[in-house]
Amino acid sequence: MEEANIVIVGAGVVGLAVAAKLSEKYESVFIFEKNSRFGQETSSHNSGVIHSGIHYPPRSLKARLCVKGNLMLYEICEKYKIPYKKLGKLTVAIEEEEIEELDTLMRAGNANGVEGLQMLDREGVKKFEPNVEVERALYSPSTGIIEPDELMSYFYSKTQKNNAVLATKTEVTGLRKAENGFEVAGESVGEKFKVAAKTVVNCAGLYSDKVAAMAGLDVDRLGYRLHHCKGDYFRLVGKPPVKMLVYPVPKGPGLGIHLTPDLAGTVKLGPNAYYVDKIDYEARSSEEEFRKDVERFLPLIKDRQIQADTAGVRPKLQGPGDSFKDFVIRHEADRGLFGLINLVGMESPGLTAAPAIAEFVLEMYENQVKR
Repeated sequence: MEEANIVIVGAGVVGLAVAAKLSEKYESVFIFEKNSRFGQETSSHNSGVIHSGIHYPPRSLKARLCVKGNLMLYEICEKYKIPYKKLGKLTVAIEEEEIEELDTLMRAGNANGVEGLQMLDREGVKKFEPNVEVERALYSPSTGIIEPDELMSYFYSKTQKNNAVLATKTEVTGLRKAENGFEVAGESVGEKFKVAAKTVVNCAGLYSDKVAAMAGLDVDRLGYRLHHCKGDYFRLVGKPPVKMLVYPVPKGPGLGIHLTPDLAGTVKLGPNAYYVDKIDYEARSSEEEFRKDVERFLPLIKDRQIQADTAGVRPKLQGPGDSFKDFVIRHEADRGLFGLINLVGMESPGLTAAPAIAEFVLEMYENQVKR
């Protein structure tokens, strides 16, 4: 049987970041990815936003790793010439009763260490975005956009430099505790395989709960069961009506249908949020739904053409009607699985937090796993 020091399951942005960081210091690191290329699912079907950290409860992993990752991403982009734009974001209160929620977001942002937050009145908003009609807005200058594939290519190049091995078309179908680690079984390019791994890091994204269950964990009892939450995108045709990101006050399982300028100079609308049983990436929502939602804060949208674009699926721990659920990043030694590190529920702000998550996992590995 082949042997490996560390096997990482999943080559999305988080899996690649973790692989890049671990392989800096440790040999025999393998990444198993079931698709033909890295980052084909959640990591490449999102808004490409570098989040500031205002949307997450203080002291949560999402808050801590998002704020840290935000700073790290901008440094990485500058140093390695990865395309990005630090546009800033307006989170808007369209009605008076939504202003209290903006105050909550500002308090959370300040507690999380987000710098430069400002509350703007109607006139202040107009100075930034003349076409936006709202009562008040929270301005977060550290929000930006990045091309996810460029970031993943950067992490992948680091894994190559560090002699880590990415095996694509390689799906893990079995994970069994063995005497000195784990037996990882699966199918690679049509052939069955088994690998003996001292450590397994589960970064399987939409399927991370299934990988955790393969190891014998009761994902329902532990709260690891994922709920797939889809979001569709539309694209605005013609001249961009905004220069920065514009988000409504968040309601429900997502952050609301928002406006995101992209690096190509166009503006995306979305995503919305609805739970699904089947994973696909076709935008199925109605144009009218999107237009009606955005018209509440951007009235001119009623005269503009929009067209269906793409969709993404979030691996949410938060089910319908549930309150906030944090990232799960956990070494499962106390559950009889020494050497298994689970990363479950790695939805937004996973892209922003990826380099900080990688450092967090490295520290966990060195303090709790490495022998």
